[in-house]
Amino acid sequence: MGRPVQYNTNERQLTIPEGYSGEGFMATKMDQLVGLGRSHSLWPLPFATSCCGIEFMGTMGSNYDLGRFGAERMGFTPRQCDVLLVAGTISKKLAPVLRQVYLQMAEPRWVVAIGACASSGGIFDSYSVLQGIDQVIPVDVYVPGCPPRPEGIIEGILRVQDLVRAESTRRRNHPRYKELMESYGIE
Repeated sequence: MGRPVQYNTNERQLTIPEGYSGEGFMATKMDQLVGLGRSHSLWPLPFATSCCGIEFMGTMGSNYDLGRFGAERMGFTPRQCDVLLVAGTISKKLAPVLRQVYLQMAEPRWVVAIGACASSGGIFDSYSVLQGIDQVIPVDVYVPGCPPRPEGIIEGILRVQDLVRAESTRRRNHPRYKELMESYGIE
């Protein structure tokens, strides 16, 4: 025989002050709302050239499932993506191609340098390897490791989400942003 169920009989009615409820009422800023929507609908473009790309593939698998963070749809055309994930060694010959891919992406766009090679050239300190992709395009998040674990890549995506959520919709018109783009020769 089960125990008898007791119901809470001490119910209180909450009264909502006039003007704080009703149809069409929203208590937030437009920048925060847009940032929240953008941060959970990232469309990454993988630019994988070596072993970090294999780790990134593992991140997309069922064990780690990057899709639960809103970045499930991988795009393989720059015009439809807003997050560039550069994973692996970038040679100086490949740098103009990387820059062109970045310029073809729609605004707003963010860049993640995955692994030591994309961040600083890694163990390849030679004339033919670019010593960090920040020499040709601006980087928003660096993911350390050689190669980084899938947890590190997920952490990088979460940092991008934090950036996107906090970014103003007017940031791209700010003089400091324009100055940064001019320093890279981007108009």
